[in-house]
Amino acid sequence: MTPHNPVELVPYDPQWPAHFQRIRNRLFTWLPQALFIDHIGSTSIPGMTAKPLIDIDIVLPGLEHIADATAVLLAEGYEPRGNRYDDEVWAFLSRGSVPAERVYLCPACNGTHRNRLAFRDYLIAHPMSASEYAALKRRLAAEFRTDGDRYTAQKREFVDTIVARALEGSA
Repeated sequence: MTPHNPVELVPYDPQWPAHFQRIRNRLFTWLPQALFIDHIGSTSIPGMTAKPLIDIDIVLPGLEHIADATAVLLAEGYEPRGNRYDDEVWAFLSRGSVPAERVYLCPACNGTHRNRLAFRDYLIAHPMSASEYAALKRRLAAEFRTDGDRYTAQKREFVDTIVARALEGSA
């Protein structure tokens, strides 16, 4: 089996928030129509073990803005990664940057974006759940070292449980 999508986890880097701010400022310059540009994913959770990849949601006023924003990202060297989950969220990767960046375009009021913020905020507010998530990630990274898709899929139940707790407001 050849490595398809290797999983590399690193300890939390306290520079990740500053990297995000720099990237955010650049993205707002390129995409002034963006309503919000939010740091999501594990690098947005202080202390969290993560892939060295800054995940960012770019919230646009509506679906009609996706094509223009896509053209801008492509012109700036981002690689398109598609809409894998049919959720009106389009992914792009910038491999040339350090750390790497994965940005997502989504329209306002998008459920995936809402869930990502709920997950992030819940783990920030609940260190025990964040610790459980970090342990799960380490175990899955060891088990699926060369299969990033399975690594991600195996986290789904935990993520869904946390999102449900966050959205219903339970501890």
